[in-house]
Amino acid sequence: MFESLTDKLSSALRNLRGVGQLTEANMAAALQEVRTALLGADVHFKVAREFVERVQSQCVGQEVLKGVAPGQQVVKIIHDELVRLLGEGSAALSPARPLKVLMVGLHGSGKTTTTAKLGKLLRKRGYNTPFAVACDVYRPAAIDQLEILAKQEDIGFYADRVSKDVPAIAAAGLAAALAANADLILFDTAGRLQIDHDLIEEVKKLSARIQPDEVLLVADGALGQEAVNVAKAFHDALALTGLILTKLDGDARGGAALSIKSITGVPIKFVGTGEKTGEFDTFYPDRLASRILGMGDVVSLVEKAQENIDQKEAERMAEKMRKADFNLEDFLAQMQQVKKLGSMQSIMGMMPGMSGMQVPEGAEKQMARTEAIIQSMTIQERRKPELLNGNRRKRIADGSGTKIAEVNALMKQFQQMQQMMKMMKGGGAKKMMRQLEAMKGKGRFPGM
Repeated sequence: MFESLTDKLSSALRNLRGVGQLTEANMAAALQEVRTALLGADVHFKVAREFVERVQSQCVGQEVLKGVAPGQQVVKIIHDELVRLLGEGSAALSPARPLKVLMVGLHGSGKTTTTAKLGKLLRKRGYNTPFAVACDVYRPAAIDQLEILAKQEDIGFYADRVSKDVPAIAAAGLAAALAANADLILFDTAGRLQIDHDLIEEVKKLSARIQPDEVLLVADGALGQEAVNVAKAFHDALALTGLILTKLDGDARGGAALSIKSITGVPIKFVGTGEKTGEFDTFYPDRLASRILGMGDVVSLVEKAQENIDQKEAERMAEKMRKADFNLEDFLAQMQQVKKLGSMQSIMGMMPGMSGMQVPEGAEKQMARTEAIIQSMTIQERRKPELLNGNRRKRIADGSGTKIAEVNALMKQFQQMQQMMKMMKGGGAKKMMRQLEAMKGKGRFPGM
């Protein structure tokens, strides 16, 4: 989401290299570019102006520290101000048990899916018995959608498909959750295409009936300034305790994330970064600030790896690679482990210096095709690729919806990978480097 802002901020700060002191003169042009970059990202004009003023007041007149470039000092100042803008510290949830969470928002913000995502995440954080209550009686598929997601994530579920009395449904759901000894109760409410009096009154009555510990607004991050207006309207009516921004993996400009805390005073507590239930996490202002400035987010990447990659499987795979005993079944397992970390673009965004770079067009589809080809093989063929004659390759191409040429290319690249592993096994690192040079310009490894 922040690629354009990252590029523009990097360009603005690049002009400060080589100066001996930060002055009003040499800061003026750079800060004007910073302000333009923020406005271009759809940040509220007042927020952008105050942000630049705070940065300028801290920068001007500062002596450049020995061994530290002026640009680096400004980056540190801007980083700290971004953290302040986004909301310092991780906003904690109420310690109440059971924790009652009221989910509100407009139609299309991803509220129902986010309810299941939150239940899944908080289960990992110590809530053993999450429970979801369906309070959207207007959208025909809403109850079914929540029930399917709840079952998928092993979350308790309550719905009433007959009654239209939303506060009464919520009260009955609360009773069912308490009877099930739930320690986390999530109430998924109805949305509208826009804020209206009936929507606000309904959720106010529901809130009065169940007395929630947290009232979380699910806001579509792609809405930009409109998301800020939505948050303000809900906060005025319900006294929100937190925000959840969804669709931060999209190509929107990110202004909502940078403006919403400052304008509403309500902290962002969670963010959705993809459609899958696992692509959801606690909001860390310092980590997002680092990503915006192109510094990556190694901490989040490591946490994702720890949560999603099986340690024993990783060790087994490393041993097989060390012994040059790596077959297509192993390669498929490795690809599936990496996919658990999220999209290639999201992984790249967490790597220092790469957050502004784009994954080559078609790379995700290429990985999917590679996976389909391997899955169309028998287990014996994956373990012994030398069995793949012409007839088998045609069958695999037909079964995976690809062309024989794609199957042949995969096999050729895999053979090159095996050769390099054998070189490493024999201590032939120099030979491997020569092999890599020879492969330059001839394509990448499959799925990479």
